Amino acid sequence: MPVPSQTRKIGPTRRSVSGVYVFRGEAAIPFESTLERDFLIRTEWSVTVLDVIPQPCRVPFVSRDGRAFEYTPDYLVYYRLGDRAYPDYPRPALVEVKPAAEWHRRWRDWLPKWKAAWRYAQQQGWSFHICDESRIRDQALTNIRFLDPYRRMAFPAEESRMVVETVRRMGSSALHYLLARHFMGIYRSEGVAHIWHLLATRRLDCDIHKPLTEFTELWVPTDESA
Repeated sequence: MPVPSQTRKIGPTRRSVSGVYVFRGEAAIPFESTLERDFLIRTEWSVTVLDVIPQPCRVPFVSRDGRAFEYTPDYLVYYRLGDRAYPDYPRPALVEVKPAAEWHRRWRDWLPKWKAAWRYAQQQGWSFHICDESRIRDQALTNIRFLDPYRRMAFPAEESRMVVETVRRMGSSALHYLLARHFMGIYRSEGVAHIWHLLATRRLDCDIHKPLTEFTELWVPTDESA
């Protein structure tokens, strides 16, 4: 089966904010709204995500009034196999990003194309999801945005290695323990920034769906981390 590629080019639009998001510093992925941009930011965080293909396929469907159209979902998300056996591979996700107010208002009109997308995804061995603000603009996105400035900071490599190695030996550790172990006294505030940097650059991981505090539990990420 050929690997899907972008089937529709995204141009400027007067209705919303469009642009290009540089995914993991490599792929330039276009978006047509701030919600799509936030979806990409949110998706980029997960180490289980392997790749994101924009506008990946054209799905034929028949509208409520009997006319034939083609529908192009927003993204196709591929996931890493990790340590799972191949028969248990994580299915790619065909995704439509849509504000809740829009799809609540127009769901009857859009239902035929979404049903067609669901059937198409099933035929390909994929899943199909509609993502609105409730699945994108959550605590996880708030945390990811908070951590973003720390990603660009620089700290001594040996200090980073020591902190990561402590967490690796322990299996997991709360942030306050790492501060007491490695950044006592006047170095505490620098230590907080250093640990957020390690989290932002994915050398450490946590449950990104919970608020970040001194009690946040940290561990060394693997491909199975969410």
